[in-house]
Amino acid sequence: MNITKIGHACLVVEEGGVKVLIDPGSYTTEQNELVGIDAVVITHEHQDHVDVDSLKKVMGNNPAAVVIANGTVGAILEKEEIVYTKVSDGEEATVKGLVIRGSGKEHAIICDQFGKTENTGYFIGARLFYPGDALHNPGTPIDVLALPTGGPWMKIGEAIDYARAVHPKVCFPVHDFMYKPGMSFFDRMGDMLLKPAGVDFVPMKEGESREF
Repeated sequence: MNITKIGHACLVVEEGGVKVLIDPGSYTTEQNELVGIDAVVITHEHQDHVDVDSLKKVMGNNPAAVVIANGTVGAILEKEEIVYTKVSDGEEATVKGLVIRGSGKEHAIICDQFGKTENTGYFIGARLFYPGDALHNPGTPIDVLALPTGGPWMKIGEAIDYARAVHPKVCFPVHDFMYKPGMSFFDRMGDMLLKPAGVDFVPMKEGESREF
């Protein structure tokens, strides 16, 4: 599995010859030029995870791509006449033999009802779990975890505890736009705090690709 971190919450995952774009939000633009995308997966409706203008550019360059999202995101896409396949918690879809399965229902609490919405984490194939904006434990083994490390809905200790609880073989940071490049406290602390728990932590910079 090859994973490229476009930035913040946006990833490109290549597995078994299938290329999946995750959360093409407003904090990145590089996704607008990508070609060869087979599926676009969207975890929830917040703009840093789905920007409609960006999504339209992606689909313009990849007209055969399948858009996968939960029903709340789907309502937005329908207004924009963007065809999608609904995959919410416990549901799945198959794209060119690659299974994409939903797990999780709610966005983590920010404050009171602010920002509360449906959030679906996704398994990409049998290896990667991307939880979106939630610390949802799917209760099944995880090889590779896209670990949220920053945002108004979480603190660093929660990210560490989450990684320890779901216990992937390896994790890497996402949702980290709030950190100044090269100055991520989590990058400095992740290996020190997670390695003793048997979880490898791999820092990833914007634009970096790694094999997992």
